[in-house]
Amino acid sequence: MDKTISIKIVYFGPALSGKTTSIKSLFSHFGKKEDLSSIESTVKRTLFFDYGVVTFQNEEWFLKVNIYTTTGQDFYIVTRPITLRAVDGIIFVIDSQKEVYERNLISWNELISYFQDTLNNIPIIIAFNKQDLPDKFNSIEFLKKIDFQKFKRIDSRYTIAINGEGILDCFEEILRLVLKKYFDYKVISAVN
Repeated sequence: MDKTISIKIVYFGPALSGKTTSIKSLFSHFGKKEDLSSIESTVKRTLFFDYGVVTFQNEEWFLKVNIYTTTGQDFYIVTRPITLRAVDGIIFVIDSQKEVYERNLISWNELISYFQDTLNNIPIIIAFNKQDLPDKFNSIEFLKKIDFQKFKRIDSRYTIAINGEGILDCFEEILRLVLKKYFDYKVISAVN
């Protein structure tokens, strides 16, 4: 096997939105929870990032997916752009509770500030997390507020990270968007 594709996916979003819970749920699904590395504080909050690798292969290809989370705590904001460097796809994890609506918008605007106009070309899945909790804000209004339709490679999903609901779907969709982008740019091809 001589063809390896290595891609980088980052979970991004405000503090306590469920990024670490999402990545842990994903790795549990693949039976690789023990392969996930976390740099945590003494109160079990992400200090720098969580990180793990998931691989897939067939007769011709070896796909290596490097998956990270960014820290949500503003005290460690300096680490976020470093974690986002050379990213291929982003899963933006939203806390869907009404009381933290503004925190999600601030985090989205921060993400835009790191990429400016190039964010339009990065595949993004917006994961409206915590769908099991009451008093959620309207996801359609949020998408309108961030001018969702102006982005080329973006989609949204609903998740409940704590029980894994929607997590695999988000991951499969971000992989599809990333690989489609590279196929469209002829970086990879479907045939030899």
